[in-house]
Amino acid sequence: MRAVLVGLVVLLAAGTGVAYPIDAWEDTGIARLEAFRLAQEGEVQGIVLYWGAQLYSPEIQLRLSARPPFKPPAPDADFTQKLVEVLGDDADGYGIAVIDISDPDAPLYAAHQPDRLQNPGSVGKIMVGLAWFQALADIYPDDVAARRKILRETIITADDFIKTDTHTVPFWTPGEPSYERRPIEIGDTGNLYTWLDWMLSSSSNAAAAELQSQLLLLRHFGKEYPPSPEKAQAYFRDTPKNELTRQFLDAITTPATRNGLDLAKLRQGSFFSRTGKSRVPGTSSHASAGELLRFMLLMEQGKLVGPWSSRELKRLLYLTDKRIRYAANPALWDFAVYFKSGSFYKCSRKPGTTCEKYAGDVFNYMNSVTMVENVDSKAKIHYIAVVLSNVRGKNSVDEHKALAGRVHRLILTLHPEPESEEMGEGEGEGAPADVSPDGPPSDAATTSQR
Repeated sequence: MRAVLVGLVVLLAAGTGVAYPIDAWEDTGIARLEAFRLAQEGEVQGIVLYWGAQLYSPEIQLRLSARPPFKPPAPDADFTQKLVEVLGDDADGYGIAVIDISDPDAPLYAAHQPDRLQNPGSVGKIMVGLAWFQALADIYPDDVAARRKILRETIITADDFIKTDTHTVPFWTPGEPSYERRPIEIGDTGNLYTWLDWMLSSSSNAAAAELQSQLLLLRHFGKEYPPSPEKAQAYFRDTPKNELTRQFLDAITTPATRNGLDLAKLRQGSFFSRTGKSRVPGTSSHASAGELLRFMLLMEQGKLVGPWSSRELKRLLYLTDKRIRYAANPALWDFAVYFKSGSFYKCSRKPGTTCEKYAGDVFNYMNSVTMVENVDSKAKIHYIAVVLSNVRGKNSVDEHKALAGRVHRLILTLHPEPESEEMGEGEGEGAPADVSPDGPPSDAATTSQR
């Protein structure tokens, strides 16, 4: 059955011009997609993707967009109780929201402290993506082809807005036998699609900061974007700092309210780099599990800017790279996962205390936004899980990875089909031999944000 489906999808892909799964290099110009595709065929050295990461572009669609208006139900008491039980003794340290939309006519919602606020870390990068698609739609309201052309053909060169970031991104030159991962350096180039992929797939702070600076240029120059390097430099040099702040906050926050989100519960207020914060001061950032879940639901309904923008955002969030944190749980390997995570922790370094990565004793924020869909199955599984935690002194990477298995098992109990009999807790010791291990990235030990 899968072979028939893949064959059909290949035929569809030839005429769709859509993006982000690994069949979409020519449509997007994201070179790493082709490298990853060739790695699955053994032609390039690289990771072997999970089965759930091998969907083709036409398979990534908005499942709620063609339906009548969808309204989430109130939290179900029994479902919420079961969800709190899987959190265990640390439940007070979590804000969590889960909605099962496997049957959109009978959705089931559970929430525990869904309005609890904390710093979103790199989850805030989804708001940068939203701001970009809103700005493009404002400039080209009736011309999707023009928006795509900007993303596909505009080449951006890394400047000092990227300083300083240690997160690595994949680089590949067509014809090379392998790709490399390294931090973005000043002078590196990529089209806007690639920068968006670096920001959301690899969670690069450098990419996010570059896109934030380019967002200001896009909104300022409009249809004259991209400006020459000289005009771009003049804009940042000659615009007073307080005016840059006003323009930045307007660019990054008003798209949230325009798309039905509550800034009191979800706001990205600053640049993702020190240089960006210095040159364009912003404000604080915060998020709640409930509002992040609303973001994902609005996306799935095609209501973030519009259907095209929502679908592009969903494809950008589709995991076709190594899975980490919540998404790394083995129970999810055969499922399509749309994912963004972000951490922010701080260690006190008091004498006699130890504090490891992702286990801050001052604060220990870990945020996971996840949508899970079937790849091949008789049972239709489709749910969104948003987990925000601040459990100090425990490795939040391990905690979220283990929690993903328990939440997934809870969802499967609602749909008793053959899959649920084969699934365990999903907390195995590691990936199979042909799958890349999902160890946590290297971050600064004292205070870290990703």
